Amino acid sequence: MRMSHIRDFTGKHIHFIGIGGISMSGLAEILLEKDYRVSGSDLQASGLTKRLHDNGAQVYQGHDAKNIKDVDLVIYTAAVKDDNSEIIEAKRRNIPIMDRATLLGQIMETFSFSIGVAGTHGKTTTTSMLSTMMHRANLDPTILVGGELDEIGGNVRTGQSEYFITEACEYMDSFLKFKPFLAMILNIERDHLDYFKDIEHIYSSFLKFAQIVPKYGYVLGCGDDPLVAKLMKEVHSQTVSYGIDSPCDWMAFDISYDNLGNSVFRVENNGRNLGYFNLKVPGKHNIYNALASIAACGIIGIPSDVMKDSLLHYHGTHRRFELKGKTDKQVTVLDDYAHHPTEVKATITAAHNYPYNQLWLIYQPHTYTRTKELFQEFTEAFQGVDYLIFADIYAAREKDPGDISSRMLAEAIADKGQNSIYLSNFSQIADYIKEHAKPDDLVITMGAGNVYQIGDILLN
Repeated sequence: MRMSHIRDFTGKHIHFIGIGGISMSGLAEILLEKDYRVSGSDLQASGLTKRLHDNGAQVYQGHDAKNIKDVDLVIYTAAVKDDNSEIIEAKRRNIPIMDRATLLGQIMETFSFSIGVAGTHGKTTTTSMLSTMMHRANLDPTILVGGELDEIGGNVRTGQSEYFITEACEYMDSFLKFKPFLAMILNIERDHLDYFKDIEHIYSSFLKFAQIVPKYGYVLGCGDDPLVAKLMKEVHSQTVSYGIDSPCDWMAFDISYDNLGNSVFRVENNGRNLGYFNLKVPGKHNIYNALASIAACGIIGIPSDVMKDSLLHYHGTHRRFELKGKTDKQVTVLDDYAHHPTEVKATITAAHNYPYNQLWLIYQPHTYTRTKELFQEFTEAFQGVDYLIFADIYAAREKDPGDISSRMLAEAIADKGQNSIYLSNFSQIADYIKEHAKPDDLVITMGAGNVYQIGDILLN
């Protein structure tokens, strides 16, 4: 039996279970723009669900079998289990169901130049940088990004051209259902160990993703990452490399930083000097993200002067080293999405170029599995922080196994001599900061959960 294809349902009623998610909401909006009838449900309302409602979608709060009425196709996320009432009702009615990744892959098929941005870190930022450059080059791309990008007024943009850009997440092998003409692979590290067995399993998935690309397509990868460099030798399509430390097709030289940690660097493409590029986001990791985007623009044929001007207009996505404001005591509050030890280190390094008296970091670990499997790496990731506070682990899709906690992580780091404590709730953390932080101190809330709310408490 042939699997359903989104083309078969043109103009029909598509229902999304979990429509409020950053990716699901974007896919729903793309289908709305293509004249599908769209409905969906989620546990709570949000700005994303309001935007969908305002654009014509029927949005239900909470999951209920009654929401499945006059529906032709149901889309669900990996977080939706078989006991979900709407899944059960769809199966009872013999309504076709499709997972999010399959839908995204089928949408990619409809574009002749689709780009999938993969990697353990940096996907949202790189996708956003590339989207900004392609948008400002008037290529009219369709964009699906895992964050809020001011350039496009949200997390999705529907264009009318042959170009499509999206993040390609490796979790649950989702990206193996995608259809990229250009696959970008930023880095490969241990993560999502509730699904992947080990680094070899992770590498094999990235390799399979790269091998989806047709021979006439491109795999663009970071030559400074040893696993990405290895992968680039095993694919059958055209390859393009970028880097800073190893010989690559696209390279950054003469790097310098201003007093906010933002960089200036010179770019060469196979020995051809493209001049200096300026970034308005801090850190060496963002030079890598920019280089990946620049190299992709080189493949597309965007002039270097357009790339340079576009990067000057890129100020980051929400929750990526985002300046939230200053408190009444003149304490600066930033927020960052980092939730892996490598990302934590990169953000702290970037913060060291930012002006401050003392650095406070409030960290909310994301998932019990990641915290447990990368425990040792986390105990070494926070060096350079003056005051470190841990909030409870954000469970996300998991249940508490009872053998790992934020308190354990805080104590392990304190045993190494670093100022590290655990506090049990957001109000307690905010009160502690208000009492102890001094003027010109820098506070960073960090994590992929709802830790940003502490910054809101401090500022309000």
